[in-house]
Amino acid sequence: MIIAQHEAAAAAPEDAGDYRRRLLDGLAGSIVDVGYRNTTVADIVRRARTSRRTFYAHFPDREACYAALLADENRRMIDQITAAVDPAAPWTAQVRQAVEAWIACAESRPEITLSWIRDLPSLGAAARDLQRDRQEAFVTMIQALCATEAWSAVRAGPVSRQLAIMLLGGLRELTATTVEDGGRLRDNTEFAIRASAALLGPGPDLSPPPAH
Repeated sequence: MIIAQHEAAAAAPEDAGDYRRRLLDGLAGSIVDVGYRNTTVADIVRRARTSRRTFYAHFPDREACYAALLADENRRMIDQITAAVDPAAPWTAQVRQAVEAWIACAESRPEITLSWIRDLPSLGAAARDLQRDRQEAFVTMIQALCATEAWSAVRAGPVSRQLAIMLLGGLRELTATTVEDGGRLRDNTEFAIRASAALLGPGPDLSPPPAH
């Protein structure tokens, strides 16, 4: 039931009204200032300058509002990364474009990115499906970006789901630990580009073994 509510909130149409946007912005502002775990519905409505009644007209609970915020942020990140990559460019340039776009998006709201990486898994079983859905959206993006002529000249086959998960997990953890340590994400740009190119580019066959 909780997951169904979360997904319904995440899928709410963008024309649901200014109040929904204000509530999401209120939650985002509270995460930046005090973190998700310390944020209450009262904090969200105060920052949104609205009422609890309005909040519950849009979301059944704080978790549903959080799910909607993460869905919006993930869509924005995927759209910006996809738009930044030129499919006609050499594959090494595409890796650079994608990684630089990832870092730019994460740096624009580092507290929200960190909350997505750290807080969502900590919500337990109720958030597991939501977490997997967010992961699969990024896996699909990676596979689509690597399914062009420029990549076919480099790779013997498509990027497997397993390899995309490895790449995504590394980028997420590097992002989280850098933010937690007070570092600058941009300082990791060149390393992240080299590591991503090593995973995705020419080299040993990293295709998963056939299922038995």
